[in-house]
Amino acid sequence: MKTEFESVVLETTFRYMTPFILVYSVYVLFHGEYIPGGAFQAGGLIGMTVVLSHLVQEKNPFFFIQIKTAVVLAGMGVFLFIATGVVSMFNSGNFLEFHALPFTLNMSDASRHTLGMTIIEIGIAICVAATIIVIFTALQRGRKD
Repeated sequence: MKTEFESVVLETTFRYMTPFILVYSVYVLFHGEYIPGGAFQAGGLIGMTVVLSHLVQEKNPFFFIQIKTAVVLAGMGVFLFIATGVVSMFNSGNFLEFHALPFTLNMSDASRHTLGMTIIEIGIAICVAATIIVIFTALQRGRKD
C-alpha cells in the first residue's frame, strides 16, 4: 500500500475514527445549552477532523475546504449569532433575550430559550470550526512557500 505515510494503521484508524468523532461533536453541540462551552468544543472537534484529514491524507484529503469557503463559513457563524440577538431586539426584547424570538408556534418561554440557544450554539460551532481550518490552511501555505 503506497500512501502518504505508508502506514496501513494510520489510514485505517483515520477512516474508522472520523465518523465517531463527528457523531460525538454533534452530540456535544446539541447538548451545548446544558454544558459549558459545548459549541466551542463541537466546533473544535469538527475543525480538527478536517485538519486530521489534511495531515493523514496529505495529497488527497477526504475533507477539503478552501480557505475562502472557510472564511465565508466563519462569517456566517458570526452572522447567525448576531442575527439571533438582533431579531429578539426587534420584538421588544434585549439582545439575546430568547423569549422575544418571533416563533409563531405555541412555544413556552423555556422552549424558545432552548431553540434560541441551539441556534447560537450552531453559529458558534460553525465559526470555531471554520477558524481552525483557516488557521491551519494559512500555516500550511506558509510552510509550502
